[in-house]
Amino acid sequence: MRGRRAKAIAVALPVGLAGSLIVLPFTAQATPSPDAVISEVFGGGGNSGATLTNDFIELGNAGDGPFDLTGWSVQYLSGSPTSTSKWQVTEINGAIPAGGSYLIEEAKGSGGDTALPAPDAAGTIAMSASSGTIALVRSTTPLTCLTAADCAADTNVKDLVGFGTAAVRETSPATGADNTHSVARDAALTDTDNNSADFSGATPTPRNSTGAGGGGGEPSPTPSPTNTTPGELRIHDIQGATRISPQAGKTVTNVPGVVTAVRGTGSSRGFWIQDTAPDDNPATSEGVFVFTGSSTPQVKAGDSVLVTAKVTEYYPGGQSSGSQSVTELTGATTVVLSSGNPLPAAELIDATTLPETYAPDAKGLSIESLPLKPGSYALDWFESREGMLVQIGDSRVVGASNAYGETWVTTKPKQNPTPRGGTVYPSYAEVNSGRLLIGSLTGDKPAANVGDTLAGTTTGPLDYANYGGYGLQATTLGTVKSGGLKPEVATKGKTDELSVATYNVENLDPTDPQAKFDRLAEGIVKNLATPDIVSLEEIQDNNGAKDDGTVAADKTLAQFVAAIQAAGGPAYDWRSVDPADKADGGEPGGNIRNVFLFNPKRVGFVDRPGGDATTATKVVTTGKNGKDITLSVSPGRINPTSTAWKSSRKPLVGEFTFRGEQVFVVGNHFNSKGGDQPTHGAFQPPTLGSETQRLTQAKEVHDFVADLLAKDKQAKVVVLGDLNDYQFSKPVTTLTQGKILTDLMDALPKNERYSYVYDGNSQTLDHILVSPAIKKPAYDVVHINAEFADQASDHDPQVVRIK
Repeated sequence: MRGRRAKAIAVALPVGLAGSLIVLPFTAQATPSPDAVISEVFGGGGNSGATLTNDFIELGNAGDGPFDLTGWSVQYLSGSPTSTSKWQVTEINGAIPAGGSYLIEEAKGSGGDTALPAPDAAGTIAMSASSGTIALVRSTTPLTCLTAADCAADTNVKDLVGFGTAAVRETSPATGADNTHSVARDAALTDTDNNSADFSGATPTPRNSTGAGGGGGEPSPTPSPTNTTPGELRIHDIQGATRISPQAGKTVTNVPGVVTAVRGTGSSRGFWIQDTAPDDNPATSEGVFVFTGSSTPQVKAGDSVLVTAKVTEYYPGGQSSGSQSVTELTGATTVVLSSGNPLPAAELIDATTLPETYAPDAKGLSIESLPLKPGSYALDWFESREGMLVQIGDSRVVGASNAYGETWVTTKPKQNPTPRGGTVYPSYAEVNSGRLLIGSLTGDKPAANVGDTLAGTTTGPLDYANYGGYGLQATTLGTVKSGGLKPEVATKGKTDELSVATYNVENLDPTDPQAKFDRLAEGIVKNLATPDIVSLEEIQDNNGAKDDGTVAADKTLAQFVAAIQAAGGPAYDWRSVDPADKADGGEPGGNIRNVFLFNPKRVGFVDRPGGDATTATKVVTTGKNGKDITLSVSPGRINPTSTAWKSSRKPLVGEFTFRGEQVFVVGNHFNSKGGDQPTHGAFQPPTLGSETQRLTQAKEVHDFVADLLAKDKQAKVVVLGDLNDYQFSKPVTTLTQGKILTDLMDALPKNERYSYVYDGNSQTLDHILVSPAIKKPAYDVVHINAEFADQASDHDPQVVRIK
């Protein structure tokens, strides 16, 4: 156990040292680009923790002759551009030497103590440290493109790099940039037109056209091969008893350890080392990651090494994401003393290991400086083992394997279990502390469903990533034992029952393979039992993400309706309102919207003309006594010009008839939770920044329904869709204020309240709410996607049957 570790002792060098001593250089292995590209981008100059005083952009030339830059520029765009965003321009001249670099200095920050090498060009652009786009441009005229597709089509753009969460990028943005890390290509200037594959986070190494620089103003540590004396500092001294290393920013010499695992692929390569002579402090980790960037590590598990390197704190996703940091050794020179050494024993994580309380309460502030209390908080326990070997035995899968083979398990099988094997998320105050993400360093990609078991022993170093928090990177991976989970099938409505469903079909458009249409159609026909009305979310325009001004979705819907018929379903009709171009958020160019499908043999749709992207539908009283109500336009939108719907989908309202009765349906897709601080992050409790807009959206829908019911309290209203929030959240409870609506999710047993699985939590994002006139509704969440590794959408649909 950690509390019984021996005191630190000196490492005895193995017999035969001289014959096994190796000093390792790390060399990149890649295919070179034919000429000039952007080779490195750093926006953290002068920021907190940065050594360098200035931001910079470095160009590289893999060609065999100089590359002329006369009349060219580099340009910068915000990572989240709006319609009014402008590119900032720095003019450049001269040439990039054959096989050389070209350095452009940008804005100076208030911190740092090391100037860049003499730049070849200079500008004043203040770049973001964590997210933005840099373009190498064949002119000095500012670019006008504001989407990835438009910039790809601009022939003046020679190269483009988006990093962090940049909307404008090649394929997907590079990751790893923050106050102390740049994003950089490998030495061969590999250019596959995929920023995330070509760039990785790295210690900044600015180099100008004369070859000066390359070390960020700090000499690379190069201990003599004959210096085999361990340094004064051990790994636990580097890790310290808080989340931030007391040695951050400093160079440490000859740190001893045994290599426990190697990550030799991807953009974040490196290896883990662990001290075999631990201290007796349970708060200090004995493991650490040695980052080699895009260079393949030249060590193997069991090597006894001495590492000289700079200590850095790396924030996955950038510091602005709210993630915790990972203490790393960067720019390392490694001496291999011997090979084949036994690895330190892996620490077992079982049902009794992790504290029930997930994180300390810092009143929304950072927990980085707080002393670690691994006996009190699960996040502290994980941090105190960062980089160390850990192990689990048979563990239940609570989050299905993704495309990368990553799988969530629970180490606490009795913690909020669902009937189908997951772990339900019951409230903000009850974060499931037993969840653990399992990755793989073996190359194996399991395909596990919720309720399966990862059987046998799984062992590897404990890592941290922004997308999931702490995870075990398996060097030994257990085997998947099936739990027999099956997709659910809803009860088909009776003749006198109106069935209404909601289904997020995840960016459906004609560029998707027909197989996706067919699987979604099968879900409508077989699993949802052909509802009379289906409210769809994330229907895209006729050419998907292509940004050419297209907003119509008739081809998308015709293809989907045809697929439903081919699967044995009815000939659905549809109604929707086309959005204004680029006004409703979602995937750039996709123009997603809400849509109603309905079976015209079962229900009627009351068409009232005039509905468009900006016209609001209103409740109108009619009849002799003014007691009848209709919609002013149908289909229509709820107050679409309100700021509540800025860059977000507008609710779709339709007036239906069933067996002679009116039914009003409101289809919704509230703004996403993107931008919220992560549950596992540095700020506790996390700030839910995206909730503010959902609150205003919920109020708009609430007030519309309240007005409708004020004019006819017996009106039957169904409000449904992807509300992107939990049943206990403020936006959802805002919808039910005044008891005008009942959230049917609350009628389910607590352990069945979920429609989505994220980070191993079975949770609710999708809802169906009904007005008081709807008595005894029969409601079901139909689990066909979220719990399965093979899924047609990431959401489960829902259906309600109404008499």
